[in-house]
This record gives sequence, structure tokens and C-alpha cells, in this order.
Amino acid sequence: MPLLFPLGFLLALASGMILSHALVMADPSPMILSQTPVTFEAAITQSQALLTAIAEQRLDDQAFAQQVKTLVQTENGARGFFVTYLTADLPQADQPSPALLAALQTSPEIVSELLVKNLAMASATAVLHRRQQSPELAQGSEQVRQRTVNLINQLALPPLTPKLLALKTTVTTGQGNYQAFIERWDYDAEQKAAILAAIAQVTSP
Repeated sequence: MPLLFPLGFLLALASGMILSHALVMADPSPMILSQTPVTFEAAITQSQALLTAIAEQRLDDQAFAQQVKTLVQTENGARGFFVTYLTADLPQADQPSPALLAALQTSPEIVSELLVKNLAMASATAVLHRRQQSPELAQGSEQVRQRTVNLINQLALPPLTPKLLALKTTVTTGQGNYQAFIERWDYDAEQKAAILAAIAQVTSP
């Protein structure tokens, strides 16, 4: 029987507490998304349904990508999709299809901003979990980080490099475009070092 992760779990993950990989299953019927902007919570539910449908081969790759394209046109839709997709225990999350990549490329600013923040959050949270001696949770955060790295490298969106460099500046100097983001989570020196290492992994020297 399909499993659905509690909304509270995904809300916590989205707010920065990236916990572990998850099997995201929802209503067995694939849904057709409207053009009306969705809430963050609704986007999570819709993304779960889409991932379930494609995992059960009830939705082909092109149809899946088209519905993802609709989701990522808004910040709430994109946030809900990435929270679900990056934690999914599904091969599609490790090997994004060309159709999915093309769908994500239609919203470069929103997608780039979320990928940059996901990279930072997953890297820092992995440090926290290791420190708390929670290897399974640390592995989940590392999985999210690696999937984010893969998407950054494969998408090669124009806004990504300037945003990554801006994040690097903030982590290094405490000032800049991402100052509020970094201060919100109060990352310590070890976590900031992990973020810088992740940035180095996806930017040229």
C-alpha cells in the first residue's frame, strides 16, 4: 500500500531540518495540475502524487515533466517539488531525465535560488547529524546534498554561478545577499566550512 510521509516531516525539512531520504507515495491517481498558484503544502501533496504515479508507471516521463514545469513556475510550487523530490527513495531522484531537466530550466531564477539554498542547508545539516551521532540522518542529508550537486551541474542555469559566489561571499565575510539566510540558521564554523566545500564542488576554481 502506498506510503505518505507526514506533512510535518516535510515542513520541517523545508525549513532547514533535512532529515533523511523518504519514500514518497500518495494518492494512486496522477493529478493534472492547474495553472492557479499553489500553496507550499499543496505543492508537496501534488509532488508526492506525481512521484508515485511515475514510480508505478502510470505516468510517462514527458507527462511528469510537464506537470513539474507547471509547479516550478512559482516559488511555493518549486519549494514543494524539491522538498519531495530530493528526499524521494526513487531512482528518478538520482538520475533526472532530460525531460525533467528541461522542465526545471524553464524557471531559472526560482530553481537556481532554491538549489543554492538546498546545497547550503543539506551540507550544514549533515554536519549537525554527524555531530549528534545520527549516521542514518547524516546519510539522508548527504544524499540531498549530492542530488542537489547533480542538478546544479546538469542544469547549468545562468543564475547559478553568481548566486553560488554570492553565497560564498556571505559565508566567508558574514555580509552580502545571503546574510539573512545564514544568520537565520546560525551556522557555526564547521557547518560553514561544509557549505564552502559544497560550493567548491560545483564552481570552477
